[in-house]
Amino acid sequence: MDKKCVLTISNNNQAVEVRENSELSKELDASNSPILFGCRTGICGTCLLIVEEGAENTNDVGEDELEFLEIVSDDPKARLGCLLKCSGPVKVKYIGK
Repeated sequence: MDKKCVLTISNNNQAVEVRENSELSKELDASNSPILFGCRTGICGTCLLIVEEGAENTNDVGEDELEFLEIVSDDPKARLGCLLKCSGPVKVKYIGK
């Protein structure tokens, strides 16, 4: 049985259960999520998020993601939704395209 964690999207205060340690782009495809995904590989920025709460429950930022984030955002809490995985409660704000 897959463990679940709660992802809250603050734009509309929607809480969604997602599989633990699974990429959000795979988990939110079928749900009514305000987060849009483009390339799903971390090179377009369509899924740009701000992690408002629960950063400790997310996977580490990879080198390629960090390089991209340095170009598109000054916010140290920025992440790409397509590469984000959670292992506990996380609250995000969608700021992508």
